[in-house]
Amino acid sequence: MSQLKDPIREGLARGWKVMGGPHGPVPEKITCDVAIVGSGAGAGVTAELLAKAGLQVVIIEEGPLKSSSDFNQKESEAYPSLYQESAARKTEDKAINILQGRCVGGSTTVNWTSSFRTPASTLKYWQDKFGLSGYSVEALAPYFAQAEQRLNITPWLVPPNENNDLLRRGAAKLGIPASAISRNVKGCWNLGSCGLGCPTNAKQSMLVTTIPAALDMGAQLLVETRAESFELANGKVTALLCRSSRSSKKKTALAQMGNGQVAIKIVAKHYVLAGGAINSPAVLLRSGAPDPHGVLGARTFLHPVVMSSSVFEQKVEAWSGAPQTIYSDHFLDTQAIDGPIGYKLEAPPLHPVIFASTVPGFGQGQHDLLKSFPHNHTLLALLRDGFHDESRGGQVKLRGDSSAVLDYPLTPYVMEGGRRALLSMMEIQFAAGARQVLPLHELAQPYTSWAQARDAVNVLPLKPMLTRVVSAHVMGGCGLAGNERQGVTRPDGVHWQLENLSIHDGSLFPTSIGANPQLSIYGAVNRLAQGLAKKLAGRDVTLA
Repeated sequence: MSQLKDPIREGLARGWKVMGGPHGPVPEKITCDVAIVGSGAGAGVTAELLAKAGLQVVIIEEGPLKSSSDFNQKESEAYPSLYQESAARKTEDKAINILQGRCVGGSTTVNWTSSFRTPASTLKYWQDKFGLSGYSVEALAPYFAQAEQRLNITPWLVPPNENNDLLRRGAAKLGIPASAISRNVKGCWNLGSCGLGCPTNAKQSMLVTTIPAALDMGAQLLVETRAESFELANGKVTALLCRSSRSSKKKTALAQMGNGQVAIKIVAKHYVLAGGAINSPAVLLRSGAPDPHGVLGARTFLHPVVMSSSVFEQKVEAWSGAPQTIYSDHFLDTQAIDGPIGYKLEAPPLHPVIFASTVPGFGQGQHDLLKSFPHNHTLLALLRDGFHDESRGGQVKLRGDSSAVLDYPLTPYVMEGGRRALLSMMEIQFAAGARQVLPLHELAQPYTSWAQARDAVNVLPLKPMLTRVVSAHVMGGCGLAGNERQGVTRPDGVHWQLENLSIHDGSLFPTSIGANPQLSIYGAVNRLAQGLAKKLAGRDVTLA
């Protein structure tokens, strides 16, 4: 793999304007047309389009600039260097583990490439409940198509690995439809280590597509640089205050400002906040941004995930091959969007550290589970939160040191959906031929028949901490709405109270998506950024 080209190192050699961390000090003051906080799905699309429009763009990324030369398929290196809080970010009560990227490219650098357009039912709900009349399937279709072309999002035609095919086979035996997932890859080697950074540059993440394009057009990239807060005056942002994220000093943003330790000030005509849900609301909270209706940081959604682990006679080797290529929406499509919570089923890849840190138990029981690793198959269910009065998501807050934390209550409504999801997954695994199935719950045991598993799970107490819940999809907190009482952001992506601030990331979504959200971000932000380019530069630009 060392013989492969590394487009990041080649770009640096060409003279890209990259500063911060090992790339040299960042000036104390920078002026530009547009400052973009973040470098993930929304930031990358916005950076390319605004740079294409001829605007001076500065991209501010809290994490490091890593590339294919650094991606060696080792969990021990990937999690600390590429993820928020070393892949151990948790909700305030520690009941949900959250995987989010923290590197150039954001979560697009470490996701599993699953690409879905926003479901029509979700868009219809937004139109009806949040006044987003322009967010229709027809209106968004051309923007999705451009993103799909730009990022090579196509159906994955390679036969699924055993891990995914077990979902297909088990569902088929029960008459449950399952389909192939589209992926944003080009020349994929089918290695299976997408979550650790793609070592062959096949994944068409922002790291190898839009960010390099923007840099080739003269954009500046500040890495290992943390956006602390905005300075505000008269309904506008007047500056963005940043500091090196390498600093070991743990002082609050206010204390740093008072001591003159925020070393970087960026003055722009327009600002784009795209740090991801949790981090974007946190920047506004640290800034004392106007929030007259108490909606900032609220309605933050996670697609809470419950899982069922199973063991088969044959080897599954769930770490090998494209990681997530088969899904079933049966339990979404057959469920009213505002009724009992629906869920999407997928088969995640398994790697030793993430597996060992997720399965329950200790001692001999844990030893047996780890020993079965090559034969293990796990299913996950993404719970579609945000469409019911008992599923209002969480609230982003600030800790004493000004860092962000999400308070997300797991309500009985959500957990009852988790129970139904566990039952669905276990039945599919037994139908596929599993010799034992273990729902990931602290009080569960390995079960050897569907009847035994069903009876046990029906009486398990599905409570936080007892039930293993994770998430890799964070949405909301700066929601779009047709009026300022319901949302932080206008339908055009501009903050309701701050006229030169746009928000371009997954924090825009007023509910969860009900599908892996990266393509929803690409499509929605493609539209918003094209509008912003026209407004700021008077030019029509497209992503494709």
